Amino acid sequence: MTNLISALSEISDTYDAMFVDLWGCVHDGVKAMPAAVAALQGYRQRGGAVVLLTNAPRARDEVAKQLEKFGVPKDAYDTIATSGDSARAAMFRGAVGNKVWFVGQPHDLTFFEPLHLVEDPVDITQVELDEAEGIICCGPFDPHADPEVMRPYFLKAKVRGLPLLCANPDIIVDRGDQREWCAGALAKLYTEMGGESLYFGKPYPPIYDLARLRLAEIGRGVADNRILAVGDGVLTDIQGAMGEDIDSLFITGGLAAQETKTSHQPDESALKAYLQKEMVSPTYAIGQLR
Repeated sequence: MTNLISALSEISDTYDAMFVDLWGCVHDGVKAMPAAVAALQGYRQRGGAVVLLTNAPRARDEVAKQLEKFGVPKDAYDTIATSGDSARAAMFRGAVGNKVWFVGQPHDLTFFEPLHLVEDPVDITQVELDEAEGIICCGPFDPHADPEVMRPYFLKAKVRGLPLLCANPDIIVDRGDQREWCAGALAKLYTEMGGESLYFGKPYPPIYDLARLRLAEIGRGVADNRILAVGDGVLTDIQGAMGEDIDSLFITGGLAAQETKTSHQPDESALKAYLQKEMVSPTYAIGQLR
C-alpha cells in the first residue's frame, strides 16, 4: 500500500540516506525547483546524506556543472552517481569491444574521458558503424526526432551482432515544457529488432552499486533499510528501488503528472489506478518533492 504524504519531513527521520532522482524532482531540465532544494537542504541539516542518482549519460563532474547552471546549490546534496559513470566503467572494461560507433550529441562526448573507477582500462576508438565492434548510445542525434529514424542503422548493426551500451535507460524526459526522447528509447527499439542492449542506469543494479560506493567514499555506509529512493519514473526510479528492496517516494507531478491528475497533490483514485496499471508499489507518494 502506497502512503500519500504532504512533505518529506514527515518520513525523513526514518532514513539515513536518500537516492534522489534529478530531472522532474530537483530540476525541470532548465531550472531548479526551490521547494525540492529546500527539502534536501533541510534533510542534510538534520544529518541525512543525499546521493543524486541520475540516468544522465555523463560523468558526475559534468552533472555537477549543470546543476550549478540550473541553480541547485552544493549544500543540497553530498555526492552524485550517474548512469554515465556506471556505463563508462563497463565500456572501459571492454563490454562492447574496442572500436565503437557513437550515438549522441556533441555534449555527450565527455563519455569517452578517462574514468578512474577502472584499473587497466581498454583502449576505446570511435569509428564509423561499418567498422564498429559495438555501439555507445548516450541519446538520439536529435532528441525531438522519432526513434524510428534509427531503424536502418540498427538493422545493419543487428545483422553484424553488435551490442549496444545504453548510457541512459530513460525513454523520455521533459525539458521545461518540451518532451524529448532519451537513449532508452533507442535501446528499446534495438532490442525489439532483435539486437542486444546493455543497461547500467536505473532500474538496473549497477547504478545502485555505484550509489552505495559513492556513499562509502564519503564515509556514510548505510544499510539498505535506511535508504529512501526518490523519483518520478515508475519504470526507472520505483522499479529500481523495488528491485533493490529499498523504500521509495514517488513524485507524481513529474512524468506522470497527467496520469495521476497532479496539481499540488495527486488525485488518489487516479494515482491508485496508475500504480495498478504499471504494476508498481512505491512506499510513499507526493505531488512534488518538498
